[in-house]
Amino acid sequence: MESTLPPTRSSGFPFRAIMGVFKLRIGVVITFTALAGLAVSSGPSLSAAQFITLMLAVLISSGSAGAFNQYYEYDTDPLMSRTRNRPFATGEIRHGPIWLVAIVGLMVLSVGAAWFALNAVAALFVFLGAFFYAVVYTVWLKRRTWLNIVFGGLAGSWAVLAGATAADPHLGAVPLALAFVLFLWTPPHFWSLAIAYRDDYAAAGVPMLPLVVGDKRAAQTIFGSTLLLVAASFLPLAFGLGAIYFAGAAAGGFLFIQKAWRLVKNTNRATAMTCFHASLAQLTLVLTAAIIDARF
Repeated sequence: MESTLPPTRSSGFPFRAIMGVFKLRIGVVITFTALAGLAVSSGPSLSAAQFITLMLAVLISSGSAGAFNQYYEYDTDPLMSRTRNRPFATGEIRHGPIWLVAIVGLMVLSVGAAWFALNAVAALFVFLGAFFYAVVYTVWLKRRTWLNIVFGGLAGSWAVLAGATAADPHLGAVPLALAFVLFLWTPPHFWSLAIAYRDDYAAAGVPMLPLVVGDKRAAQTIFGSTLLLVAASFLPLAFGLGAIYFAGAAAGGFLFIQKAWRLVKNTNRATAMTCFHASLAQLTLVLTAAIIDARF
C-alpha cells in the first residue's frame, strides 16, 4: 500500500533534486545527437573552445527546456507514478517565478553563447530544439492532441542541425537525412512508453496514442512507424556514409523491428518497455555508427 504521508523535504541543499529538474540524462542524449550532426557535417573542424561551447549550449538549452517541462507540469506530475517524485511535484523544490527567470536566463545564455562562438544559424537551431520541447510539445500540444510527440519530437532533429551548422551554416544532405531519422524515431519511442504507462497518462489527462486508439492499434502504429524509421535510417548511405554506418543502422533497425513486432503480437507493459529500450539501442547504434563512419 502506498503511503499517504506528504513527502519529506531535505534539510540540506537539494543538489540532486536540482540536477533532476534539468533532466540531464535526456540532455546528454540530445547533446550526443548534436555531436553526430557535427561529425557528419562537411564543414571545417571546430576549435576546442567552439566544440565545448556547442556541447554546453545544447546541454544547457536542453536542460532549460526539461526544467520548464517540470515547472509547467508540477500540477499533473503527482498524478503519474513515473513523475510523482519529481522535485516540483513533491515540493522538495519550491515552485515559484524565480525558477522561470532562471530557466529563461539559461536559455538566453546558451543561445547567446552559440551565436557568439559559432554562428547565428547554429544558435537558431539550439533555440528551436528547446522551444519545440518546452513550448510546442509541453504547452501547446501535450494535453490537446495525440500528435503531441510527433511535432514535439522535432526537438531532437534541431539538435542534429545545430551540430551540423556549427561547422558550416549551409546544411548538407547527410545532416538533413539524420535529422529526418530523429524526427521519425521519436513517436515509436514515446508511444512504447505510453503503452507501458497508459494509466498514468489517463490519470493526468494526456491524450497519448494508446488512450486514443487503444493499446493494440497503438502497437500496430508503432510497428509501422518503426518500419518507416528503419527504412529512412538508410538514407544517409545515399549521401556518402558507408559500411560502418550501414552495419550500425542494420543492427539497430533489426533489433527495433523485432521488439516492435513482439509488441504487436503480445501487447503488455513488459513488451512495451522492451520495445522502448530497443528504440534507445537503435538510436545509439545509428548515431555512433554515423560518427565513426564520418570521422574515423
